[in-house]
Amino acid sequence: MTADPRAADPRAAGPRAAGPRAAVPLDPSLAPPGTRAFRDAGGIPADQWHADQNGETLVPTHCCFCGVQCGMYLRVDRAGKVFGVEPRNHDINRMRLCPKGINAYQQVNHPDRLTAPLMRRSREEDFREVSWDEALDFTVAEIKRIQQTYGNDAFGLLGGASLFSEKTYLVGKFARVALKSRHVDYNGRLCMVSAAGANKLAFGIDRAGNPFSDILLTDCLLIAGSNVGECFPVMTQYVWGARDRGASLIVIDPRETAIARTADIHVALKPGTDSAFFNAVLNVVIEEGLTDETYLAAHATGWEEVKAKAAEYPPSRSAEICGVPAEQIVQVARTFARAPKAMAWHARGIEHHSQGVENCLAVINLCAATGHIGKPGAGYGTITGQGNGQGGREHGQKSDLLPGGRSIANEEHRRQICEIWGIEESELPPAGTSMMEMVWQMRRREIRGLIGICNNPFVSLPNYKVVKEGYDTTEFHAQFDFFLSETAANAHVVFPVTTWAEDEGVMANAEARVVKHNKAQDPPPGVRTDTWVMCELARRLGAGDKFAFAGSREVFDELRIASAGTVNDYYGITYERLEETGGIAWPCPSIDHPGTPRLFEDGRTYHPDGKIHMQVVDWHPPMDPYDDEHPMSLTTGRTVAHFLSGNQTRRLGALVEQTPRPWAEIHPSHGFRNGEPVRVVTRRGSEVFPALVTEAIRPDTVFIPYHWPVPTSANALTIDALDPRSKIPEYKVCACRIEHAEKIDEVPAPPAAPGHVAYPETQVSRTDPLPPTAPQGRGTSERS
Repeated sequence: MTADPRAADPRAAGPRAAGPRAAVPLDPSLAPPGTRAFRDAGGIPADQWHADQNGETLVPTHCCFCGVQCGMYLRVDRAGKVFGVEPRNHDINRMRLCPKGINAYQQVNHPDRLTAPLMRRSREEDFREVSWDEALDFTVAEIKRIQQTYGNDAFGLLGGASLFSEKTYLVGKFARVALKSRHVDYNGRLCMVSAAGANKLAFGIDRAGNPFSDILLTDCLLIAGSNVGECFPVMTQYVWGARDRGASLIVIDPRETAIARTADIHVALKPGTDSAFFNAVLNVVIEEGLTDETYLAAHATGWEEVKAKAAEYPPSRSAEICGVPAEQIVQVARTFARAPKAMAWHARGIEHHSQGVENCLAVINLCAATGHIGKPGAGYGTITGQGNGQGGREHGQKSDLLPGGRSIANEEHRRQICEIWGIEESELPPAGTSMMEMVWQMRRREIRGLIGICNNPFVSLPNYKVVKEGYDTTEFHAQFDFFLSETAANAHVVFPVTTWAEDEGVMANAEARVVKHNKAQDPPPGVRTDTWVMCELARRLGAGDKFAFAGSREVFDELRIASAGTVNDYYGITYERLEETGGIAWPCPSIDHPGTPRLFEDGRTYHPDGKIHMQVVDWHPPMDPYDDEHPMSLTTGRTVAHFLSGNQTRRLGALVEQTPRPWAEIHPSHGFRNGEPVRVVTRRGSEVFPALVTEAIRPDTVFIPYHWPVPTSANALTIDALDPRSKIPEYKVCACRIEHAEKIDEVPAPPAAPGHVAYPETQVSRTDPLPPTAPQGRGTSERS
């Protein structure tokens, strides 16, 4: 008889191991209310239960969607195929997943997957499936033709912030070394660049100052322009944890979102007035003697200039600009400044503006003036939208940056990267332009050819007519994707590439915590990784020796070296350490370094003088002026069931059923009934949506979620005005009016490859004309 190998395993004794188990000691200062009573009553976690399912493998990884980066297990069957998901007890999410995370696995083996290259020589032709050699040869021939005729800068590359960091590194290197073009940027330009610009100006580093866990320790949490409950649902656990310990909650948002409904103070300010509001809050803090002058004297510059500007924004003036009571401005100032520990977090709501950088700087000024920086429970953070919104801008695909956050205009930085890449400094192009500016250049025929990777500008960029004209004007366009997006459907070549579950790599979440994604299954036959495609194109362009990477691990090793010694130092981060620790916050300069989850603890920033460089902020009106024909504000945002351009989530049945279509959220004072057709008109055009009538929005504001294409596209109506520093579009405010209409515009089905139709099971509720019963969407039981 052989010994049972499970005999030493206490779980093998049955559902519950024999004998009592001592409760885990609790720190009463940290334990949530009621926890001790629960433990004392014998309610210990059920971690001694054990079950096996033959033939199933659980692959630990992270969600592909937002910047929270929840840990999950992908369930893999005997055949090596992903067939399900389970939440993972990672310390980011603690077994929680949102609706998107729960359904994310369904895209891996989805019927809509692209499995062969698509090609056509003109947009008048239909796509046909071709071999990889034919698609690659045609692409390389077009790149060479355009560049030999018009110059290297006539060809551009647009990347994405949902790519692994290894791939974003390759995007920047491929553009500058293989294409030899200055024109490279990425769709994080539509997301985080205002926060990045403000962080660099104030702190000399581009990342959140505190980890999520610090929220649990704060006494006052201010959330500005972030619909946390829908856009970052699992992050709400930190908000509730802080509230359970008595923290005050302040929410700044023109809509009464789910998170705003729970706040002690909800400031429903008029869109486009954030900097006027925060200047007035700072004015009150100064007038009431609530500033931390000792901290400012030791750790800040520019304070006197900032204080002088704040004096121009008394609550009475800003209340009129913002459309909120002056008393509420005073209340916010006192609540935040008097708290022993306070934190401010913000997202796209204050960043998607022509004054986005200034809005973020105004929040930083408030934190610095009150000394709420660099302490457990006190600090400043930016909530990243895309899964790798943080890591995606750190290593070179942004037009003005090189790996490690180096400036492409800095001679020493250029020399360092050229030495690593093995090229002459004269071969490295200068800075290019931003994503929206590249579209304008396409319209002017300055950029004649384009490769797009992991982006869908036909839905995600503002002013669709301009975007369509820009892409239609290009002589050649190739797109990488695993589904046929609206943008890819307009291309000449579409390369079928892997999902996140079919490759390995790292992402940096909103805390700047680098986490490891693991490969769960092999890609379908005919599908290649983005890394392979870029390296193969580089080889055919004559730069193969600079792209001799077998896969992500080799790329990451070069990325680590390229970032060493920079502010964005990844050198001490390895795949093995990430597997062991569950994530490491950069900077991490050596293998024995623990990482840096909290910045500025020693009172020093990353500027040479070690101080916060406070910046003067002056409010100015939005770029799209109001008049008698356009008296209202249109603002846009996400909904819990969908993600960005919707190319992934609009194909997943449960998410389509929950939120099948966009709507126009309007106040009851306009006389519409729920579900009635409402035409929203801006200077870019008009579209008709079902009305969602709610008192949870300002009477002068309309909200439309932006995950759908024309003719139901919010971004077809938004203005393509840009912040002069960050070049982010002004998505969150443009002038509009609303009118009664006869018929609601129908939501189009997602594009499909030749010979395929959009997966019908995901399209059942798409033509449903009813609005959701709440901004968060609805379940199928509510559709009758």
